[in-house]
Amino acid sequence: MQQASLNGVINQNALATTFARPAPGYVLGWSVDPAHHDSAHDRSTRRALAERLASLKGYRYFGEVGGAAPPPGPLFYVPSDTIAGRELAHSMGIRQESDLFGGVVPFPYVATKAISHPLFGLDAAAPEGWVSSFAECIRHCVLDGFTAFSEADARRAGHWLLRGGSVRIKPVRATGGHGQTAVSDAASLDRVLAELPGIATDGVVLERNLREPRTLSVGQVTVGDLRVSYYGLQREVRNHRGESVYGGSDLTAVRGGLETLHAMPLSRDLHLAIEQARAYHAAVVDSFPGFMASRINYDVAQGLDDAGQWRSGVLEQSWRIGGASGAEIAALEAFRDQPQRKLVRASCFEVFGDPPTLPPGACVYHDGVDSRVGRLVKYSFVEPHVDPT
Repeated sequence: MQQASLNGVINQNALATTFARPAPGYVLGWSVDPAHHDSAHDRSTRRALAERLASLKGYRYFGEVGGAAPPPGPLFYVPSDTIAGRELAHSMGIRQESDLFGGVVPFPYVATKAISHPLFGLDAAAPEGWVSSFAECIRHCVLDGFTAFSEADARRAGHWLLRGGSVRIKPVRATGGHGQTAVSDAASLDRVLAELPGIATDGVVLERNLREPRTLSVGQVTVGDLRVSYYGLQREVRNHRGESVYGGSDLTAVRGGLETLHAMPLSRDLHLAIEQARAYHAAVVDSFPGFMASRINYDVAQGLDDAGQWRSGVLEQSWRIGGASGAEIAALEAFRDQPQRKLVRASCFEVFGDPPTLPPGACVYHDGVDSRVGRLVKYSFVEPHVDPT
């Protein structure tokens, strides 16, 4: 991961003695690693959402890190990625979760899908800082699977998993369902792994494949004095290449943290998803000193495996601005504007192709042609009423 240069961004501690009167704060976007989440639609989306976060905090949006130095005052960052390394975070003045919309982890692999599964065998290749005990702590929260950091380890793990049915091969940094392949035989598994780049550096996940699962989102966001938790359902759409990809989320949000969400009267399956997300998050906090996050999101898949057995497990975590953040911020805005409101239903949409007919009150935060994905429109919407709880 490349460290961004502040190019003269102020040292807040040094200026504290120079400016006696309190100054307004500023929100800065931060492209942490140009190799990830840096397409035109990613950048456009981050800017639009960062401007809304600035409004929520009562700050001003100032632009991207690396441009002109902002005036003196508190800074709040909206990074493109989870920040890997406390030193990098501290160099930007990020010392607590209230300094950013996102998260900080001690090692790069912790921010990826690689964290969710054990290695295959005691002699398997491992990255710096690998915490082998973590996989045991979350075993009941995830689907059966393994993480590998060499093609040979991945082949061994995949062949073993194939004994129980089809296997999903997942690049650990891909988002929105991109790059994943389900295989049902050893030859197909070996072929996919041979063509997959980055195994030695980033790793690869091999996981029990579910047939037509539903993917739930469980999360929590904190901005200023507002803390909101939510559950929701993801939608899949077809992109311009006909691939099935992330198309948005429908969230039900309440004031408070995950413990508030867990106490709600919900269906057994939904309650289990929230329980698994809470347990996964607690294990992260306990296992990785220095971890902090103001935005947490856990995707939980529920469905049948090849043997017809129903399964539920956390697929991956996100501690950065993500696909559901348009709906998350819309929910925060609704709670800010209506202090008496206890529950909000907020949705975000990603539409490939011609602009859709927007519902009243919709907020468009990207509308354009991206060189990688084509025409894409993103917008959020809050239901004007809620059902009684």
